[in-house]
Amino acid sequence: INEEDEKGIDIPFFSLESILAATDNFSEENKLGRGGFGSVYKGKFHGGREIAIKRLSAQSGQGINEFKNELVLIARLQHRNLVRLMGYCVQGNEKILLYEYMPNKSLDTFIFDERHHVLLDWKKRFDIILGIARGLLYLHHDSRLRIIHRDLKTSNILLDKEMNPKISDFGLARIVQGNTTEANTNKVVGTYGYMSPEYALDGLFSIKSDVFSFGVMMLEITCGKRNTG
Repeated sequence: INEEDEKGIDIPFFSLESILAATDNFSEENKLGRGGFGSVYKGKFHGGREIAIKRLSAQSGQGINEFKNELVLIARLQHRNLVRLMGYCVQGNEKILLYEYMPNKSLDTFIFDERHHVLLDWKKRFDIILGIARGLLYLHHDSRLRIIHRDLKTSNILLDKEMNPKISDFGLARIVQGNTTEANTNKVVGTYGYMSPEYALDGLFSIKSDVFSFGVMMLEITCGKRNTG
């Protein structure tokens, strides 16, 4: 992270020492999960404040770019349906992002689980869909940046203690300038099944490709079945 990247990033820096203490040296007991970026841990800081800690894997080459992208982007965003970035740490070989802790984890753990899906009645499912739509509208139109997420899926929708949805994982997101609504890439990234055809086949991503992913999620939330793409 260079000085140019840090301009406009108004979030706290956490020392590695404080993070190690909060996670008991990244213990397995505090590990919440693992993704392409690295592992996520639950940390408990002074006063009992709980924070989700996303630690970049040392073996992840692509993860460095995603880490930088996520830090620079989400630090400039604020909406009740986007996961909140609480701080970051770049110290030695460690690159860490700290987020508000979501006790109900991700949406996919509810809608595709036989025991948990009954906890989502129709009103709650509707409210979750509406919350995701509001977050997406903010990214596409209402924020000071116009952002295409590029990896919307149920595992990237986190749920707070009131089951309010929060869009997360901005490592693959892209800013589009001015009135631009689409762009091309030679490197298609994301998750098949949620990708629009023009993005998967031709590398054309846009606000519309995010809306396609949202439509797939809406069907999954309504039907309770995972797409087979």
